[in-house]
Amino acid sequence: MWTTDYSDSTSAGPAAVWASLTALHSGTPLGPHSDTFELHGPFAVGTTLTITPQGQDPMQSTIVELKVDEVYADQTVHGELMLTFRHQLTRLDDGGTRVTHTLEISGPGADEVGPDLGPQISGDFPVTMGELIVASEARTVAGISR
Repeated sequence: MWTTDYSDSTSAGPAAVWASLTALHSGTPLGPHSDTFELHGPFAVGTTLTITPQGQDPMQSTIVELKVDEVYADQTVHGELMLTFRHQLTRLDDGGTRVTHTLEISGPGADEVGPDLGPQISGDFPVTMGELIVASEARTVAGISR
């Protein structure tokens, strides 16, 4: 298995970050760099979604983990590889949230392919995390947490 992650913090609480993640994965872009998401059912474990990364072909993914205000993860099959994307939300003592976006690549040859493929996939994590944080803080200012 090959893995990488990117973390950042926001003054927005977990509920506001969760609301932004839910909006994004339900089809509402958070900014100009957002991938396009089309949810095929409820926002729940087992539901599939079509993800169209910026400038790429659409791919199918399945929600595999979901705990409100804490964690969201989906998995995409890429040949013999499994790509797992996870957002982990950790409440900070000051009421804000630490958000960690993780990419795990597993399957045959993941250790060999990961160092090349992984950075290509995760290279935009800082930009998209920035959009998530801005959207979450805007929700906080507007008093919208769900």
